[in-house]
Amino acid sequence: TVGIIANLSILVVFKYLGWITESAGLQRVDIPLPLGISFFTFQAMSMLVDVYRGERASKNPLDTGLYIAMFPQLVAGPIVRWTEVAFQIRDRTESWDKVCSGIKLFVMGLAQKVLIADTLSGPADLAFASDPGSLALGAAWIGIAAFSLQIYYDFAGYSNMAIGLGRVFGFEFPRNFEHPYSSASFQEFWRRWHMTLSRWFRDYLYIPLGGSRGGEVRTYGNLLVVFILCGLWHGASWTFLLWGLWHGAFLIAERLGRQAGFPKFPRFVGVAYTVTFVAFGWVLFRSESLAQSLGYWAAMLGQGGTETVALTMPEILALSIGTLLAWDGWKKMQSSNRAIHVSSQAIAWPNTLILLILCFATVAATTHQPFLYFRF
Repeated sequence: TVGIIANLSILVVFKYLGWITESAGLQRVDIPLPLGISFFTFQAMSMLVDVYRGERASKNPLDTGLYIAMFPQLVAGPIVRWTEVAFQIRDRTESWDKVCSGIKLFVMGLAQKVLIADTLSGPADLAFASDPGSLALGAAWIGIAAFSLQIYYDFAGYSNMAIGLGRVFGFEFPRNFEHPYSSASFQEFWRRWHMTLSRWFRDYLYIPLGGSRGGEVRTYGNLLVVFILCGLWHGASWTFLLWGLWHGAFLIAERLGRQAGFPKFPRFVGVAYTVTFVAFGWVLFRSESLAQSLGYWAAMLGQGGTETVALTMPEILALSIGTLLAWDGWKKMQSSNRAIHVSSQAIAWPNTLILLILCFATVAATTHQPFLYFRF
């Protein structure tokens, strides 16, 4: 209890004190935010809970320090549990195959970040910097489509870089994304998006609160608590809180629909519904205020103005390729067709080299774009 209170206190002081003081009508107190504080405090708390539940603790404080300060994934995840990495700290093997595999995964993540996410930041920033009331219908949807793919490839790219870098040193970190925009429901979306965070909230908050064991009303309350806190975990503002509430409300609505016996729609209908309303939720996530969110929603529904967002050729390519790669059908085709799998393996290293050169050229020609999740 003391350990969890200590970790939460550090998180509250550094991350939420400004929001709390401002919301209370006091002079806002802002303290520089340590990189990755949300991630390493969650890892520290999960270790405390796991040991409390009977998992073996390390007798060497350096092992504990290495777990909490594991530099490849320290600042933006994935969130690694003590039980997933303790045996690797004590006994792991490095090999040339792991180094090669790690390098390829790292470069793929770098390309997701630099070639897709950073390219799409332009139209996304332009749309959200505009007065929402002036945006045309098409411009609003281009802006939120760009941001939806930007945040996915920015975060998934970092996760792949972290997993790849860890593999180079003999560590296997858990996968963090599994084509979330191919989900046919919000429930499935959260099984595919930031999977390590979803499992963390499930095992350390939702289940201890009672999960789905205390009746329907209690279950809905637990879901709302989890997703409100999930929203606040991402940032100290009312828009993040409402973003979490948005997802919690859709999860409850889907649960109610299943209980009422609603017919199952074709999968493509479910995917279209999920992607559309997840995009509406991203407006809350990206906006600086609720007023901006409401104005942007109005523009998405055709109640805006006539201002457009012109896309450059690199932005059109990034939007098109990002959309195609977000579809999980590519992975299914590769796993079910041996010829495709063999051919993709044969060109893996040439592709890796080409992607690396393109990343270097892009970084040299553009301004610095920090990872979005560094702010969390």
